Amino acid sequence: MTDHHHRSAEQKPSVSAESGSLLGTVIHLWPYIWPSDRRDLKVRIIGAMGLLLAAKLATVAVPFTYKWATDALAGSGSAPVAASDWLLWVLAAPIAMTIAYGGMRILMASLTQLRDGLFAKVSMHAVRRLAFRTFVHMHELSLRFHLERKTGGLTRVLERGRNAIETIVRMVILQLSPTIVELALIVAVLMWQFDWRYVVVILITVAVYMTYTYHATEWRIGIRRKMNESDTDANVKAIDSLLNYETVKYFSAEEREAERYDRSMARYEDASVKAYTSLAILNAGQAVIFTFGLAAAMVMCAYEIQAGTKTVGDFVLINAMMIQLYQPLNFMGMVYREIKQAVTDIELMFSILSRDPEIKDVAEALPLKVSSGNLRFEDIIFSYEPERRILKGINFEVPAGKTVAVVGPSGAGKSTISRLLFRFYDLSGGRILIDGQDIAKVTQKSLRKAIGMVPQDTVLFNDTIRYNIRYGRWEASDAEVEEAASLAQIDSLIRLAPKGYETEVGERGLKLSGGEKQRVAIARTILKAPPILVLDEATSALDSHTEKEIQDALERVSKGRTTLVIAHRLSTIVGADEIIVLDQGEIVERGTHFALLAQKGLYESMWNRQREAEEAREKLARAAEDEGAPNRNPPPVEDAITAADKPMEAPADAAE
Repeated sequence: MTDHHHRSAEQKPSVSAESGSLLGTVIHLWPYIWPSDRRDLKVRIIGAMGLLLAAKLATVAVPFTYKWATDALAGSGSAPVAASDWLLWVLAAPIAMTIAYGGMRILMASLTQLRDGLFAKVSMHAVRRLAFRTFVHMHELSLRFHLERKTGGLTRVLERGRNAIETIVRMVILQLSPTIVELALIVAVLMWQFDWRYVVVILITVAVYMTYTYHATEWRIGIRRKMNESDTDANVKAIDSLLNYETVKYFSAEEREAERYDRSMARYEDASVKAYTSLAILNAGQAVIFTFGLAAAMVMCAYEIQAGTKTVGDFVLINAMMIQLYQPLNFMGMVYREIKQAVTDIELMFSILSRDPEIKDVAEALPLKVSSGNLRFEDIIFSYEPERRILKGINFEVPAGKTVAVVGPSGAGKSTISRLLFRFYDLSGGRILIDGQDIAKVTQKSLRKAIGMVPQDTVLFNDTIRYNIRYGRWEASDAEVEEAASLAQIDSLIRLAPKGYETEVGERGLKLSGGEKQRVAIARTILKAPPILVLDEATSALDSHTEKEIQDALERVSKGRTTLVIAHRLSTIVGADEIIVLDQGEIVERGTHFALLAQKGLYESMWNRQREAEEAREKLARAAEDEGAPNRNPPPVEDAITAADKPMEAPADAAE
């Protein structure tokens, strides 16, 4: 990959959120603007600076060619009418000066555009590197961080932060620096061509202009921040509502969702109106201040022309110089506004970058080496929050190649165990060992590579079926992908679709049924071929027919692998080598299915309740059939697709 993905995430210049400081922001961005490993970008920066200086010299020369052309024209107006060599020379001078004026403006514009084009690679490379690093850092942050955040809000932070980086880089290097250079050159020229009084007028104008700009912009920052917050809130609500499209339809809540979104947009509208109104006030004030300065300088020059100490060309020169000054001065106001707004936008991005990942590899971490796959939980203590302990000294072992199931009431801590095994959180106490190696002392990458997961709610990428299966092992060939699909009993279903493996699954896989998504997840895990397998309530959301087929596929996958099953439906773990019963974070029973039934404890109570519920459902189904009513249970996925001859792009409710 290009630049080894910017030399990977190892090169990490310090970035922090220093309360909106431009200097601090530029210091933190400098390693991205002037990368130590890119000589070509450094050459571009030096070249751009050279072009910057040349463009500003040409810019200052433009008013002089205008003055010379004016003086030449004023002088030619009083020249003799008779043709002579002298007259031809006088008439040629204003033409030459006018051509020089046009040529100098072309040179100024060409050098400026060439500078911008040369520097574009530098600024966009800085944007890319920092955006890449932020994206990588977001993946490094803990599950706790992501559960506390809203995805739409995070993507908005990334988007605005990326735009802010570009603004700061381009404004500081291509606007602020040239403006300071041009302002200094104009002051020097005015001192040389006129006198100190003009310089005093200019400096007073600039000082008042910048003071006004500073205070007005500070006032606008709060308005801009509210506008951004309203924008983010509206964006999050829109994404949340659209992701829950089916739920909205189930409860006929379209109007409520629209009103909720409109309330957010109303706040955004109000903040936006205030932002644009304040901008108009700022621009009007700047124009008034500068016009007073311009008029004062021109009045002074007019008096000197009447006194005979200055020419009409000088009057044109002071006007042109002041107008020339207005452009960088206006840029100074705009640059300050844009940079302050960009710093505001980038604050949250920097705060995310400055947040240390909760889960880190220890300094001496080694790759996990799995020989047999023995899994051991020793005195596991864990709390999401200090005041509420979830697991209270859990001890159990999953022998190599065996299957151990963990069951219990809702909230007992079952799914927490799988999260701890993947090291999404660090333990409050105890150890988890794989073949005698503490998972807290091995690299996270090697740990997660050794474990396969089939979750209860499989969320797929908005891409093709092939892409989603290949995600298990990216280097796998097409033949291996299709073999994994075949083992997961989904290959025949995929081939029924017109696009086959290139079928798009939709956002979060919503174009597939629950059973199809689970088969894709199983195929993905088969392709990964991990020595340790975790099944986290992998069939609890499926109908009984689909559950049986998925369970058969899972049993084939888990054969010969160390398997930890987090179970909701007890019928799926009857054949487990050992069943661990959790209640309120403690192991209250353990043993095989039949041994636990014999104990007549919590497991037997759970088993009986589930059996009663299943029997009640079966009676209702038989009664509906006897009365000739349509079966309320959905048909098997294969039957639905085959009978209707529908492609897999059909909505999930049509497939199930």
